[in-house]
Amino acid sequence: MATILIVDDEMKIREVLREYAEFEGYKTLEAENGMDAVRIARDNDVDLIIMDVMMPKLDGYSAVKEIRKNKEVPVIMLSARVEEYDKLFGFEIGADDYVTKPFSPKEVMARVAAILKRATSKGGERIVSDGLEIDIPGRNVFVDGQKANMTPKEYELLFYLVKNNGLAISREKLLTEVWGYDFYGDDRTVDTHIKMLRSSLGPYRDKIVTLRGLGYKIEL
Repeated sequence: MATILIVDDEMKIREVLREYAEFEGYKTLEAENGMDAVRIARDNDVDLIIMDVMMPKLDGYSAVKEIRKNKEVPVIMLSARVEEYDKLFGFEIGADDYVTKPFSPKEVMARVAAILKRATSKGGERIVSDGLEIDIPGRNVFVDGQKANMTPKEYELLFYLVKNNGLAISREKLLTEVWGYDFYGDDRTVDTHIKMLRSSLGPYRDKIVTLRGLGYKIEL
């Protein structure tokens, strides 16, 4: 049974998400601010976090950064901010998803299920190409022997490209398969994450090839 940490300074939002999560069979923990979220995530086994952005004491973005120093746990950000900049910033700090308020609790639970399914269905492979080593079961990437500091979404994107090594994949396909649902964004979201992923791969960035007018492929 997966455990979900629900973080929001509005009690009613926490109550609604808790009810829907428990109906789906999940265990829940709650926090009303970022500082409590960091403490609870540190002291408990948490499988996924639903994190509000605007909160007292410590905002959601800062809380995610602190949590990620010790744990690689999937995060869904909640926010009333709808600007693309805010969404991309959330992805850059490592969020797996970004949901704007007001939201449908059923939709949030669908996204939770999709993320947890991906997190528990990793293959047992280790791929080595030149100085690039991808440890799929261990969720580690090594560049010339040094562990790359990658966000969970960068890893998901790389994993999907590797599974389809040499195949051309459209941006739309990447949005559907990597994000796992009908993503409310555009192609720039993929491009931003590809840019981040290439930066993480350092001297092997060119293994990800841009296909003008279509999308991307990886050549290992």
